[in-house]
Amino acid sequence: MSQSRTRFLGMDVHKDTIAGAYVTQDHGAEVTYLGTIGTRQCDIDQLIRKMQSKAKELVFVYEAGPCGSWLYRSLTKKGHGCWVVAPSLIPKQAGDRVTTARRDAVQLARLMRSGALTPVYVPAVADEAIRDLSRAREDALHALKTAKFRLTAFLLRHDIR
Repeated sequence: MSQSRTRFLGMDVHKDTIAGAYVTQDHGAEVTYLGTIGTRQCDIDQLIRKMQSKAKELVFVYEAGPCGSWLYRSLTKKGHGCWVVAPSLIPKQAGDRVTTARRDAVQLARLMRSGALTPVYVPAVADEAIRDLSRAREDALHALKTAKFRLTAFLLRHDIR
């Protein structure tokens, strides 16, 4: 394979594992499933080294989820293209409800090559911190309100005014 080709890597990211698949930019190229790797930074670095030896440009894509955006920040910091896509914006065939890590990774790589995906905004570290702070404040206010209702109900039950 030529060094000038772009490889699109689709990843299905979970808490403990990442399933990966890649496809070159050639029209008739088949998607190749890489298998699963760990979610540690050294596992990601090893995958990057393996893929960079065969392609000049790497473009990663994965679904947005609860695992956070550390992977996006890590890949873009190293100079690679990375897209995070919303699961609801991924085109699916009617009736296709079976999802496995392998199928999702292969599908993401294929759709990335065809240009059928739309990236979503990945918040910066400061944005995530503000979001976490506002959620924590909202939870604390809700807990305070619940505690006040319980206390007033307790006092009313015991006829304390």
